[in-house]
Amino acid sequence: MSRDRTRQVRNRRTWRGVAGAATAIVLVGGGFAVANASTDSAQKTAVGVQRPVHKDAKGVAAVVSAANAFLNTLTSDQQAETLLDLTQANATAWSNLPCGSSCRPGIQTGSLSDDQLAALKNVLKVALGTGKSTGYEHVLETLKADDVLASAQSTSSSSDAPTGGASDAPSATASSTATDVPTDVPTDVPTGTPPSGGAGGGYGSGIYFLAFLGTPSATGTWQLHFGGHHLAVDITYKDGKVAGASPYFTGVEPTTWTDDDGTTYSPLAKFRDGLLKLTGSLTTEQLAEAKLSESFSDVLLGPGKDGDFPETKEGIKVSELSPKQKKLVLEAIHPWVANVDDATAKQLMKTYERELDQTYVSYSGGTALDTQGDYVRIDGPSVWIEFVCQNGVVYRDQVHYHTVYRDHTRDYGNEFSFS
Repeated sequence: MSRDRTRQVRNRRTWRGVAGAATAIVLVGGGFAVANASTDSAQKTAVGVQRPVHKDAKGVAAVVSAANAFLNTLTSDQQAETLLDLTQANATAWSNLPCGSSCRPGIQTGSLSDDQLAALKNVLKVALGTGKSTGYEHVLETLKADDVLASAQSTSSSSDAPTGGASDAPSATASSTATDVPTDVPTDVPTGTPPSGGAGGGYGSGIYFLAFLGTPSATGTWQLHFGGHHLAVDITYKDGKVAGASPYFTGVEPTTWTDDDGTTYSPLAKFRDGLLKLTGSLTTEQLAEAKLSESFSDVLLGPGKDGDFPETKEGIKVSELSPKQKKLVLEAIHPWVANVDDATAKQLMKTYERELDQTYVSYSGGTALDTQGDYVRIDGPSVWIEFVCQNGVVYRDQVHYHTVYRDHTRDYGNEFSFS
């Protein structure tokens, strides 16, 4: 690792704490730090346009109010970073790579003060679904995973680091040969990515970005666009309703770890376990019908693959399954759909249930989801879900997960054509 890259890793700001709290900013490998006095003073004297906030608002109006409350904490320049046009180029600018601002629009979490960061988190809390390991909680756990990854990478790359891994890394330590990113991943960014004003690459919760594409409103069309390495949240609002909660990409490395306080995290366990119950219910004959001839090293419809749904559905048709197995299909779908507010998630699940008999389940590799190339797909008239195992990047002796949720007709609120 170069000296500049090492310094960037060590100076990365991370995001920790619980919902609604003013969150401390923590330096990877160091103590606590907050925005310095001169920065706070500048923010107070260069406040941007103030927008209306209605604390008693409900539904999408509550999301708009939370978005306005966040924008009201920003300077004019910061508001300009956050409020962008709803264009296809901006909307499709997301990635699973640790490529920072070079492949994502918006304001970076690590550039915010404690108060600003707390307001940003409140936007996500209001906009995303509640419940164990779904919605808002899943976002928090994904960011924690990225901090663990940053710490493990920094330790394994430091010549004077103690053996046994980073202090806040999981008990299964990172390989001493770990590098920043895999040598076989593409270095280009998705088609349509806007030019970047800065690098900001790497791992850590301080390298995530929030943008509002279009002006948050209960009447217009706009998108909440949040993400970083291993996360892309795209929720499109139109005339006071959610028009689309996809694409939604999420991944994790390490897949599970125990924090210093003894808390164990497994951000994608509920996602994985629903698929395991589903594939585990299939008979030998059903498994043979569901088996795909292709092999997969990553999700098929990842970044830059908008609209590239296969023309022919493959696998076993859900109409051929038993009532109990059909219920397992719906239960398997739910964790992905729960990335949006509960009311919208309920409506989407009703749609996917109506379309269940025209939905297909398929897999490649093995069904244990513990080996490179293990892959499961659910493909319906609307819903599309993929889950794949890849070899570890920093934790070379483990697999890590990539998964994506899309909707054939609701991606980006159906605002763009990808034909």
